[in-house]
Amino acid sequence: MKRADERPLVSTIKERCRCCYTCVRECPAKAIRVTEGQAEVLPERCIGCGNCVRVCSQHAKEVLSSTDDVSRLLAGESRVAACIAPSFPTEFYDYDYKELVGMIRSLGFDYVNEVGFGADLVADRYRKLIADDADGRYIATTCPAVVSFVERYHPNLVQSLAPIVSPMVAIARALRRLHGDDLKIVFIGPCIAKKGEALTTQVEDEVDAALTFIELREVFQRAAASPERVEPSEFDPPFSAYGTLFPISRGLLQAAEIREDLLAGDVVVADGREDFVDALKEFASGGLDARLLEVLACNGCIMGPGVSNNDPLFCRRSRVTQHVRDRLAEIDMKQWREDMARMADLDLSRVFAADDHRIPLPSHEDLARIMTAMGKFKLEDELNCGACGYDTCREHAVAIFKGLAESEMCLPYAIEQLRTTVQDLAVSNDELARTQEALMQSEKLASMGQLAAGIAHELNNPLGVVLMYAHLLRDEKGQEEELRDDLNLITEQADRCKKIVSGLLHFARQNKVTLEVTDVRTLVEQSLRTLSIPDSVRVDVRHDVDDPIISLDHDQIMQVLTNLMTNALGAMPEGGVLTVRSESDGERVRLSVGDTGTGIPKGNLSKVFEPFFTTKEIGKGTGLGLAVAYGIVKMHSGDIRVESNADPNAGPTGTTFTVTLPRRMEKTAGNGGKKP
Repeated sequence: MKRADERPLVSTIKERCRCCYTCVRECPAKAIRVTEGQAEVLPERCIGCGNCVRVCSQHAKEVLSSTDDVSRLLAGESRVAACIAPSFPTEFYDYDYKELVGMIRSLGFDYVNEVGFGADLVADRYRKLIADDADGRYIATTCPAVVSFVERYHPNLVQSLAPIVSPMVAIARALRRLHGDDLKIVFIGPCIAKKGEALTTQVEDEVDAALTFIELREVFQRAAASPERVEPSEFDPPFSAYGTLFPISRGLLQAAEIREDLLAGDVVVADGREDFVDALKEFASGGLDARLLEVLACNGCIMGPGVSNNDPLFCRRSRVTQHVRDRLAEIDMKQWREDMARMADLDLSRVFAADDHRIPLPSHEDLARIMTAMGKFKLEDELNCGACGYDTCREHAVAIFKGLAESEMCLPYAIEQLRTTVQDLAVSNDELARTQEALMQSEKLASMGQLAAGIAHELNNPLGVVLMYAHLLRDEKGQEEELRDDLNLITEQADRCKKIVSGLLHFARQNKVTLEVTDVRTLVEQSLRTLSIPDSVRVDVRHDVDDPIISLDHDQIMQVLTNLMTNALGAMPEGGVLTVRSESDGERVRLSVGDTGTGIPKGNLSKVFEPFFTTKEIGKGTGLGLAVAYGIVKMHSGDIRVESNADPNAGPTGTTFTVTLPRRMEKTAGNGGKKP
């Protein structure tokens, strides 16, 4: 159903769209494309059924307004007729119909007519069509949404569309015969698709504008029209009879006196979003052998989206049937038959044209690829929950292939992605915490380094004098018993001071990394040979590296390993196992040193790399060894971590230090060293 005016019948107000996909689920034409979470109605695919408007709880769907077009028509010089659909009792049930007619006249319309008479004319043509063509198979064309659906998605069925106009076009042609071709026609009804039909190229000059009942209420409000302020009025002739049943499902059949015989199956009726689509599929496949298929996109026009209330189906049906009974009780049937006879030769034919908007289905490979991307690896993964707006996961995958949907619309997929994101965030948070801890440690080391350099520089010279004279005194007077112990104590403590100052100088010195190709297995062996390992300690060395060659500063990393091994031996005074491991994962090499000693209490784990922190007895350690090791590893752009258990109730006690180093480092101009 190509239109002269390509303005979209329905559009999305993006600020209100909440990505619930209800409109996707309710759209029989799948004319809604979801992009970045926004539901966009595609005009070229939309059939104007209005289901998306009806079900959107956020009022995010906006219908093409015709109120300005009607205002221009009423302000013009031509006479204007308002043709109101027979479903009006579903909307204006609180008015007497004559009050409604009076309100419409007060807006400036010259005529107010019933579309029901056009339905009577159409019903007569259907009766003749079925009687005259015993072999024909037809799809009723009273519903413009169905016609549009057939033209777009079943173009092979276009030749089966009954070549008869809708009641709206029929009343327009009848009124122009009565009042002249210059008459302007405004249709008023419950249907959005009527707006599209009025703009269709095949009948674009028949109806000048189409208002929904909701829009008519807006016009009434703007004009301050109410039953109290107008004179009640009757419809203008010609009056309708059984055509007023058209808005009810099967109303066409009763008006046309076509019997739906369930045994014969010549006539089949289907209405509603799912049933009309299924009926057309079966009709196309030949599975539905019917001479006439009456299909409506809604459950009758009384359920059209242009109605403002949410009353249930049978409540609306009751209002229409009550109005029909009242009208039939007072109508002049003789006059009605004369009017019908006068219009017997009126041309109510029309043609239809295919407007194919089918999209080829994906290949098996493409479908499998999309399903995999959605996390559907096997049949059990296809939950078919419908949360995406599609009945099955495969339909969703097809829509993705067609560019109408996104993988993120799948709720299980979104939940899994969210879970993965949360896990990634947790990892990132841990990495951030470790980085922050390393940064704080680096700041501490930098501050302590500056302090240590100043202290060591000031103490070094006087300490050298003290050391020299302490050793001279011990050499000269060391044989005197009363002085021997005191002199030994002085020299021991002076030597200890020298070691502390030496450690401070080494800690404060900005060492450069001198890279050389090293075999980590040889490095471990050399480090072990520098130690004096007690007989009570068993050494377990294992190498699990695919490539043992690494670029590093041999002496500095050997210092790190020696320090870690020395600490491990010190933690096992009663003996135990010293474990040394080397591993690799391609770009990095890990060296670990573990012991089965007493372990480090949890409260001390965060302090082990701080300068001057030690758990050893006074005189047994300076607390600088691990701080220096930390600095060396960081200069290699590596990482050093500690795991320890000091609680025997929680499992075997012991400590493991793991040093991770990049296999290769690139030169940096800033520090003369290297970084990965």
